[in-house]
Amino acid sequence: MPTYEYACDSCGHHFDVVQKMADKRLEDCPECGEKLRQVLSGGLGIIFKGSGFYVNDSAKKKPTAKTAEKAAPKKAAVPQTGSTD
Repeated sequence: MPTYEYACDSCGHHFDVVQKMADKRLEDCPECGEKLRQVLSGGLGIIFKGSGFYVNDSAKKKPTAKTAEKAAPKKAAVPQTGSTD
């Protein structure tokens, strides 16, 4: 269940409430009885640490020196024909 943050501008009371998304939001401050406002936060940001999943899993692989050598066609040894005059 989500946690909602409420604040009262009259008395300065700040508190969090765990409630269902379908529940009505609170309207009255439990401390002074005045009108509450729901504080909207920016949410949580996603932080990827390390080298990252894109680099490891999804990115196109750049050829390294070894893979470039393997991918390059090998030149066949061409026998030299010598003239024996």
